[in-house]
Amino acid sequence: MTNDEISQVLKNAVDLDEVHVSSEDGSHFQIIAVGEIFDTMSRVKKQQTIFTPLAAYIADNRIHAVSIKTYTPTEWRRERKLMGL
Repeated sequence: MTNDEISQVLKNAVDLDEVHVSSEDGSHFQIIAVGEIFDTMSRVKKQQTIFTPLAAYIADNRIHAVSIKTYTPTEWRRERKLMGL
């Protein structure tokens, strides 16, 4: 799968403000998901929210591994500032 395909799957399944997907090898993906939806969720629920729409692609080995980071828009603004973006 491509970064854009994964991004589209997530945007279609979850109410997100932003999705950033990157991969160096096409099978191990890093995902940053930003949305108000994460505001009241536990850490586990946040991971499940992103993982669930991708489960079929992981099961059929189109995605081998996923690293997920989730932020509310406020948290993402702060994180970007800390990262110097």
